[in-house]
Amino acid sequence: MSAAALLEAPRATPLLTTADLHASLTDPALTSMTLLNEITGDYPDAVSFAAGRPYEGYYDTEALHRHLRLFTRYAEQERGLCEEQVRRTLFQYGPTKGIINELVVRQLQTDEGLTADPEAVLVTTGCQEAMVLLLRALRRDERDVVLAAAPTYVGFTGAARLTETAVHLVPEGPGGLDPDDVARRAAAARADGLNPRACYVIPDFSNPGGSRMSLADRKRLLRVAEEHDLLLIEDNPYSMFHDGQGRMPTLKSLDTAGRVVYLGSFAKTAYPGARIGYVVADQPIARNGLLADQLAKLKSMLTLNTSAIAQAAIGGLLLENDCSMERACAREAVVYRRNLRALLDGLAARFPQDSGVSWNVPAGGLFAVVTVPFAADDEALEESARRFGVLWTPMYHFYAGTGGLRQLRLSYSVLTPHDIATGLDRLAGLVQARAGRG
Repeated sequence: MSAAALLEAPRATPLLTTADLHASLTDPALTSMTLLNEITGDYPDAVSFAAGRPYEGYYDTEALHRHLRLFTRYAEQERGLCEEQVRRTLFQYGPTKGIINELVVRQLQTDEGLTADPEAVLVTTGCQEAMVLLLRALRRDERDVVLAAAPTYVGFTGAARLTETAVHLVPEGPGGLDPDDVARRAAAARADGLNPRACYVIPDFSNPGGSRMSLADRKRLLRVAEEHDLLLIEDNPYSMFHDGQGRMPTLKSLDTAGRVVYLGSFAKTAYPGARIGYVVADQPIARNGLLADQLAKLKSMLTLNTSAIAQAAIGGLLLENDCSMERACAREAVVYRRNLRALLDGLAARFPQDSGVSWNVPAGGLFAVVTVPFAADDEALEESARRFGVLWTPMYHFYAGTGGLRQLRLSYSVLTPHDIATGLDRLAGLVQARAGRG
């Protein structure tokens, strides 16, 4: 049948409606990513502060081949595999837990001063899978809930929605989560007959707020976790992108009571195309090994194993940089520091104190948050793209619809200083037009 005939053929009556499908499919947490992708595709010439992608200027396709060769040599020389075993490792189904666990452990020791057992590491298909697996394991019934910052990463709230895990939001300030607020929210949940299992936290340059927890608050949060019987789900994608003054210790490296489950990702420090993340879950399970072993059971029914070729490419990158991701992404970190300075200087030059526009001043990461004198909703975003040629992310998506209506997130990671200046000029035009409407 020709294409024209297909278009003219009567359409069958739909067999399903959204009401016939899982309720998460209409949840804003799952639709926000689709919205941004659609608007980005509709306005390809717009300056985009929307996507939280890593800088692409240093990507090198030849490096993929080099890293695969390095990993192959490592498999032969350090792991003692013969040629046939190396081929099988790369081309066949692999162990559910992963094939670069030992290299991940080396990286954690090198960069974080964190000692981990390779058996406690589960390599996942992106950090997103790790979140789904962990929430699926922790959620037993409707009384089990988790705490998270408000605002928080939409991927986590989306993973919670998929696993039907209720998220109780804890307001985040400029210094990140307040441990006392976490304690109060956990106590309030228990008073309501609920069982708070964990608290999700990005201590370093959180997405989207850009906040960073102090060392004192990190230690206090660990004490709160012990006192209220919480696990802390520490997500750490951005700590390498600091202001040049060094990094804070991770919660995991400070943890002496086994309260922290650590989520890592190579999406921002290496490249997202590999889709390699991991979870360090060394909590013992009575008569059943480690929490990582239980998560591996779930993964075996979800993705079976993470791509061996992608793992090998990341493994080679680690080997090339003496298992230091801070060393591997040092050039990108310089770009992000430059771009953040350009963004903050550009905002100050365009929006005086009486403009009704304000912003935070993050010490690193990839994001800044701007407060504007109008509703920064999806309709405003569409007008921004269509009339002014600039994209950003509405912050209310990160509050599960409960706040942030007059705020927007600006990501500066993939832009040049010239792009940033052009985008801010266009943003100023939108602000003037919207504010003039009252």
